[in-house]
Amino acid sequence: MLKWIREKTELQKLQLQYCKLMKRSYQTAIKDKQKSDFLHDQAHKILLEIQKIEQPQS
Repeated sequence: MLKWIREKTELQKLQLQYCKLMKRSYQTAIKDKQKSDFLHDQAHKILLEIQKIEQPQS
């Protein structure tokens, strides 16, 4: 019931941001390749941060 009140972890925030950027990149690719590449590069940087966070746990 109080699930929506609980704060998200840093990993969850990064994963959500990554998904949003990848979705925007895909949607933008049809109209503007350069902007799509820029968004994809940003998403890739976030993916690297996610992997750094997950690395010690593995």
